[in-house]
Amino acid sequence: MWVTAVALAALRCLRGQPFSAEVPVALPNRREPELLPVEQAARLGDGIVLAAGRCRPGDHPDLTRNLPIWVQAQWGAADQDPAVVLRPGEGVGVHAGSGELCASGFATALLRNNLAPLLWAGETLDLQLVFPTGERLARRTSNAAFGVVDGLALIGTCAEVQPSAAPDQLAAARLRLQAVATARPGQPVVLVLGENGRDLASRCSLPEAALVKVGNWVGPLLVAAAEQGCRQVLLWGYHGKLLKLAGGIFHTHHHLADGRAAVVTAFAALEGLAGDALVQLHGASTVEEGLNALRTVHPALSARLEQRLWLEIEQQARAYVARHSEQPVQIGAAVFDRGRALRGGGPVGQQLLQELGYRPQEAASAC
Repeated sequence: MWVTAVALAALRCLRGQPFSAEVPVALPNRREPELLPVEQAARLGDGIVLAAGRCRPGDHPDLTRNLPIWVQAQWGAADQDPAVVLRPGEGVGVHAGSGELCASGFATALLRNNLAPLLWAGETLDLQLVFPTGERLARRTSNAAFGVVDGLALIGTCAEVQPSAAPDQLAAARLRLQAVATARPGQPVVLVLGENGRDLASRCSLPEAALVKVGNWVGPLLVAAAEQGCRQVLLWGYHGKLLKLAGGIFHTHHHLADGRAAVVTAFAALEGLAGDALVQLHGASTVEEGLNALRTVHPALSARLEQRLWLEIEQQARAYVARHSEQPVQIGAAVFDRGRALRGGGPVGQQLLQELGYRPQEAASAC
């Protein structure tokens, strides 16, 4: 919705209207428009304007807090369809295969539903969206694992922030888990870390009826699964999240704890890695970069390390449940990487993947 606010400011400037520090944005299920702040709008030349603002997600911890948002606007071709065309600029995520803007249906509809009614007969609008720091921030996400490159995607699904660390998200996941456990007695349940992981699970033929999105509340949902009578649970997620479990971290939001580099380095040392190679692994810009470099230089040790990590995730998860519940449960882990491929899994995870009918799929965007 912050992009929409800046786009509205750009349209006002394009029409020659005076700048206003607040613009009204019509949001779904709201009777009155929401007044949202913008920062600047100015003409760049004949028929081209630039407006600027920032993302303000409220009190919730969010990667996009204070993200600068620029929208360059100009009148579009008279015959273009749709009337409001959205183009990705610097720092805005695109589909790796096509180069097209990666935006959710909600985000696209919000922009067009606010702008199109303001166009006069025969007018069309061409908008280029720019996130100046988007490419840098995107490196801290798993976007690339889902075919999103060059920056941050517009993947919002509602006007309010719904952080995966919020208690109401845990309550919603518990309700979904209860429904899945009731409908599938004695069958494996798949706890999926994040919306992108859920998309990939569906594309890899894991049954939709078995999927429960857990966000960052991994530990409490594992215990809830045991208490609901689930006897087989598969943890399915990007290794950036699941590796935290190997270090005993069961609430995986990065604002609370992030020990991935320490975990990987410690287990690599136990497998015999030492000296400069160990230092380089610890100092890699991302865990995946470090693991990939290790695969190239020390393939045998790398294979042992990854198998040890996946096994440790399973063992730590079982130990966590045992501390909080007396109900026995088998827990497996299946880990995928930024290439949207299965990186590996523990022994229980491999078994559960077979039972669930896992089938690898070609990389595809979650947009």
